[in-house]
Amino acid sequence: MKTKYKLFIILFLGMHNLLYAQSDVKRSTTSMEETGMWYGAYLKIRFSEKLGYYGEHHWRTRNDIDNVWSFSGRPRQMYNRFGLNIMFNDYFEAVIGPTLVMNFSPDMDSDAYDKVTYEPRIWHQWLFKMPKMGRVKMYHQFRFEHRWKRKNDVGEDHDYTNRYRYKIFGYIPINSKEIKEKSWYFSPSAEIFMHSGESIVNNPMEDFRTYNGFGYVMNNTLTFFVGHMFTYGQKSSGYEYKTSHILRFNVYIGLDTRKIEDKLPKINLGY
Repeated sequence: MKTKYKLFIILFLGMHNLLYAQSDVKRSTTSMEETGMWYGAYLKIRFSEKLGYYGEHHWRTRNDIDNVWSFSGRPRQMYNRFGLNIMFNDYFEAVIGPTLVMNFSPDMDSDAYDKVTYEPRIWHQWLFKMPKMGRVKMYHQFRFEHRWKRKNDVGEDHDYTNRYRYKIFGYIPINSKEIKEKSWYFSPSAEIFMHSGESIVNNPMEDFRTYNGFGYVMNNTLTFFVGHMFTYGQKSSGYEYKTSHILRFNVYIGLDTRKIEDKLPKINLGY
């Protein structure tokens, strides 16, 4: 009887601990937190067969503080990325350079936040171009960012983190067999963002994005693009997730400074 009694106590305590542990487990939650509009200008300038300039300049807005579906109402970011573009061959190129991001307060009327903070970065990118598959052109992009970021809360210090991005995307002409002047095209993409740093403990997956839209090539210098981006990101708790819907409007500018006889027609479709 004593042995059975001891076994009963052990089983009872074991079940109690198991149930208690399960009750303490946090269930994952997902909430839609933001809508916005991003306006972007992408610039490529060809200096030689191997070297060029790459630039991105964005103005980003987010929803009104009282209406998550308003898409606009507050400034979010001013984003400027610069880089030296190195063309190794027809299937591989790289970019390296600095970035400066201005992050605006989530509540411009609150004294608890600085109106704007500055976030410097160093970034580099590898772009692999796949051989053309029929009318479809596919790309693999690896982008790495080293960031000194701080929240807009008054008195916050800068936090150093590293970001690792992989994107697969493509270009599909609609009204022609290949993308050229006066072409319409469809561009789908999917990208995952991972990050690391002392402050990154429970949330290694920063973001996952799908970005799909339509472009129109006016000429070899000017292309327009409009699309929708959906994001799904992990918050610092690790079990909470956030989503957003962003409308994006871009213009792509491609220039060539070489002599006329050395120029290769190159339409800038961005990355």
